Amino acid sequence: MLDLFGRVLPTYKGGFHTHTTLSDGIFAPSEVVRLYREAGYDILALTDHRKTNTVSELDNLGLTLISGMEMHPAGPRGIPWHIVALNVPESFEYPEGMAAQDMIDLVNKLGGACVCAHPHWCGLTSAEVMTLKGFIGLEVFNTATRYIGKEYNMQLWDEMLDAGVMLPAFAVDDMHRPRDLFRGWTVVAAPDASPASVMTALRQGDFYATQGPEFHFLHFADGVFSAEFSPCTEVIGLTNFSGGYCVAVPDADGPGSGAKDCGAFTATLKAKRPGTWFRLQIRDSQGRYAWSNPIAVPVTEA
Repeated sequence: MLDLFGRVLPTYKGGFHTHTTLSDGIFAPSEVVRLYREAGYDILALTDHRKTNTVSELDNLGLTLISGMEMHPAGPRGIPWHIVALNVPESFEYPEGMAAQDMIDLVNKLGGACVCAHPHWCGLTSAEVMTLKGFIGLEVFNTATRYIGKEYNMQLWDEMLDAGVMLPAFAVDDMHRPRDLFRGWTVVAAPDASPASVMTALRQGDFYATQGPEFHFLHFADGVFSAEFSPCTEVIGLTNFSGGYCVAVPDADGPGSGAKDCGAFTATLKAKRPGTWFRLQIRDSQGRYAWSNPIAVPVTEA
């Protein structure tokens, strides 16, 4: 359960970017379902390149299966976009030649939702990502892009937040082969794991991205943000530009001073200008991150 800003909700472990033999993955769709079910996932989206899977015909093994597609319209500087479309009809045909914004608009019109996939790996800038509208989030971590050192997208995310684009963040595997399995997932807080409830939660930002650490309590009232989570050795609240709130960091008292576990965060957030944001970033002793989604901080009265 997660106490999410006053609502206590069940949580569901979700994989929202995976590939199968229908495109360039090495596992058949049924095998992907089995692997994620055995790993304790509750929700799985199959998002093959330019193709949908007939998830309704698969044995879901108790998982909530979501029909998806990874789309690749032309992008800036000759870079193709990588856009993960979730909850598209199984009969959805890839709209070859359509502009990126038109693709996003089409998916949204059909009841789906779009996530900006691994922008750092693509070589995209935050300014370029912000030319597109209608995303429900971006990938802050993508397992499959770690092999060239571009798996994290925190700086690009923060640049967008500084510019006023308040996107939530997903962590995903982008699974193609065994080496990509189970290193990043998205925890959805929803009344149940039905497709409708999951998609509503994703559109509302009722989720968080993680590589392992878990949030138990997130709250913001009267200018005070508080959180409880599994033990972590690095606990930092990020906000606009050079601002931030450091609660714990390894070797805080100098080299060799060690690390202490921390499981809670409380800070009074003060905003001097409109557009101030805040997000919490935690990291455990194994080096695994979790990220809360950003919140808007109201301007503090003088």
